[in-house]
Amino acid sequence: MSTDSSDAPATMQEKGALDRYFCISKRGSSVRQELLAGTTTFLAMVYSVIVVPGMLGKAGFPPGAVFVATCLIAGFGSLLMGLWANLPMAIGCAISLTAFTAFSLVLGQHISVPVALGAVFLMGVLFTAISVTGVRTWLLRNLPMGIAHGTGIGIGLFLLLIAASGVGLVIKNPIEGLPVALGGFTTFPVIMTLLGLAVILGLEKLRVPGGILLVIIAISIIGLIFDPAVQYHGLVALPSLSGEDGKSLIFSLDIMGALQPMVLPSVLALVMTAVFDATGTIRAVAGQANLLDENNQIINGGKALTADSVSSILSGLVGASPAAVYIESAAGTAAGGKTGLTAVVVGALFLVVLFLSPLAFLIPGYATAPALMYVGLLMLSNVAKLDFDDFVDAMSGLVCAVFIVLTCNIVTGIMLGFVTLVVGRVCSNEWRRLNIGTVVIALVLVIFYAGGWAI
Repeated sequence: MSTDSSDAPATMQEKGALDRYFCISKRGSSVRQELLAGTTTFLAMVYSVIVVPGMLGKAGFPPGAVFVATCLIAGFGSLLMGLWANLPMAIGCAISLTAFTAFSLVLGQHISVPVALGAVFLMGVLFTAISVTGVRTWLLRNLPMGIAHGTGIGIGLFLLLIAASGVGLVIKNPIEGLPVALGGFTTFPVIMTLLGLAVILGLEKLRVPGGILLVIIAISIIGLIFDPAVQYHGLVALPSLSGEDGKSLIFSLDIMGALQPMVLPSVLALVMTAVFDATGTIRAVAGQANLLDENNQIINGGKALTADSVSSILSGLVGASPAAVYIESAAGTAAGGKTGLTAVVVGALFLVVLFLSPLAFLIPGYATAPALMYVGLLMLSNVAKLDFDDFVDAMSGLVCAVFIVLTCNIVTGIMLGFVTLVVGRVCSNEWRRLNIGTVVIALVLVIFYAGGWAI
C-alpha cells in the first residue's frame, strides 16, 4: 500500500503538535482513543439538551431558546476545560441546579425569569471568585482521602441508581417504609439496558476499542427499529435564539433584582451547592482517570475549577441554568479519555447539535443507561483504595458514599462524611490528626444545613 509522501510529513507534524499540546502520549492515550472517549461522553450527556429546556420551560423559559443556550454552555464550557485545563471533563447545565432554578426560584418563590438569570450570573461570579482566589483549591487540599474516595464510591452508586431508575429497572416501592423495588423486568428498555451492560462488560474484558460507544449506537439503532417512541424527526434544524414571542433570553438578566434580600439566600445556596457538588465530582472523575499528582491532587485542578465556574457566568448571560462538570464525564474516562482532547470533542459535538437537534431524539435513555451503569460499577473500585488501618477515615468515607446515594445529593454525603470524621477523631482520641481546614469545612457545612439553606 502506497501513500502520498508529500502529505505524510504534514500529517505527522500535525499529529505531533496535537500530541504535544494535549500530552496525549505522555498520559498513555492516543488521538483515536480520545476521539472515542469524547463521543462516548457526548452521547452519555446529550440528554441534557432535552431535559434542561423541558424543566425550565415549565417555569416560563422559552424551550427553543433554552435548547440553544444549553448547547452553547456545553460547547463553551467543555472547550474551555479541554483547551485550557487539558482534562477529559465535560461541562453542561447541571440538572440538579436546573431543577432548583425552575421549581424553587421561579415557581416556588415567584421570581421572574430575568431575576432568576441574574441570580445564576451572580452565583457564577461568586463561584469564580472562590475558584480564582484559591478557596476551592484549598478545599481540595483539605479533602481527607477517605472522603475523597468515598465521594467516588457514592457517585458510582448514584450513577447506578439514576440509570436504573431512568429506564424503570428500579421504581418507587409501593410498600410503605421501603424506598425502592424492582420495576418492569420484562419491559423493552430494561431488557436493552441489562443486555447492553452485559455486552459492555464482555467487550471491555476483550479490550475492544470503543466498546461502550458501539453499544450505545447499536441499542439506538435497535430502538429506532423496534421502539415506536424512538422516531426520526429529521436531520437539520436552524437554532432559534428567541422564544415564540420573539424575545431573546440573551443578556435579559436582572442583576439588581437578584440582589434583593429575598433572592440573595438562594444565590448563596446555589454557590454552596455548586462549590461542594462540582468539587467532589471533579475529584472523583480525575481519580477515575488517574489524573492525580504525587500528592493526590488533581492535575491542573485550579484551571478545571475556574473553567467550571466561568461557565455559570455565561449561563446567566445566554439564558440557561448554572453549569457544572457532568458526572457522565466518567463514561469518557472509562472509554480511555485522559486529556483535554476528550472534552474538546464533546464541546465541538454540542455546537454541531445546534444545527442537528432532531438527531438528539434518536438516542433513547436505555441506550446510554448501560454505559452509566458500567461507569458506576467501575467507580465502586474506590472501596479498595480506602485505608481501613485508619478506621475512622475509611468509615467516614463509607458514610459519605452511602448517604450520597440515599439522599441523592453529593453535598449531603460530603457533609455527613466530614462530620463523622471530625467527631470520630475526637471520640477516638485522634483529634491531633485533624487539621484546621477539615474542622472549618465541617462547621461551614453543618451551619449551611442547619440554617435550612441546602438545596
